[in-house]
Amino acid sequence: MKTMKTKLLILAAAGLMLAACQTMTPEERRAADGNTCASYGFRRGTDAFATCLQRIELDRRAESRAFRYDNDVMIWGWSRPVVVTRPVIVQGN
Repeated sequence: MKTMKTKLLILAAAGLMLAACQTMTPEERRAADGNTCASYGFRRGTDAFATCLQRIELDRRAESRAFRYDNDVMIWGWSRPVVVTRPVIVQGN
């Protein structure tokens, strides 16, 4: 029983460490993006630097959308639009 508690404690600690690593505040994300653009050679305060920041954010949003859409297939079970038709019967006089 003691080994089960130890394993559970280790698993919980590992989960907490992983959860802590993935959380980034908007300020931290902006600083990391700024460092990325600076490493590409763009100078802070220029239009090119702002464009670099914008492209990083747009890429992040595109990845997020792609991830959501890919998961929709797993959740809903279809990967294409679903067309629902309802027949309308018109009777003549």
